[in-house]
Amino acid sequence: MRKGKKYIESTKIVDRSKLYDTDEAFDTVVKTAKAKFDETVEVHVKLGVDSRHADQQVRGAIVLPNGTGKNVRVLVFAKGDKAQAALDAGAEFVGAEDLVQRIQKENFFDYDVVIASPDMMGLVGRLGRVLGPKGLMPNPKAGTVTMDVAKAVNEAKAGKIEYRLDKTNIIHCPIGKASFGEEKLQENFDTLMDAIVKAKPAAAKGQYVRSCVVATTMGPGVKINPARFVAVATTEN
Repeated sequence: MRKGKKYIESTKIVDRSKLYDTDEAFDTVVKTAKAKFDETVEVHVKLGVDSRHADQQVRGAIVLPNGTGKNVRVLVFAKGDKAQAALDAGAEFVGAEDLVQRIQKENFFDYDVVIASPDMMGLVGRLGRVLGPKGLMPNPKAGTVTMDVAKAVNEAKAGKIEYRLDKTNIIHCPIGKASFGEEKLQENFDTLMDAIVKAKPAAAKGQYVRSCVVATTMGPGVKINPARFVAVATTEN
């Protein structure tokens, strides 16, 4: 695949054979952002677990201290007082059967997070096949099935992200925009990695954090030294 001129320029900044310390890694990542738009910075963490086993799942949600830099659109399944509370908290779409119909018939997906009150899950369950593959299905572990829908809306707007293993035992997460600068990105990164390390399953054997790469939307990956997380994970256990 032919790479663009800006990408080739960015690769010159990154030493592919090096495992970077976090401060140097984020300084480098910010320098690789050469696109005309504000690029998202993503983290890709490979873990020493096997996601096929239920006792080795790693999943959770955290609010990033500096947010994600994204305008998060929220859809809430709720009725009565809870529906009003969701609207007051700033949810873009609130409803029940009407939203189910709209999603089923119109392929309506103009939102980033779906939240539901527990009494709505019987209804929302009908949408499992369409919301699940898009990572939008409400889940109690992620705090998106809750009695306090207003709090969940506020957290989503403030930059709450969900982390979970994919089939190849890698977690992919956005941690902000290139314009945040090195310090804010590192604060968000540290918050995410602390949560991932604390979520280490008891059944996990050997090195927990196998590799960690950060990259902008259009830039090359910068490898972070996983040894730092090995030390943390050992102290946690």
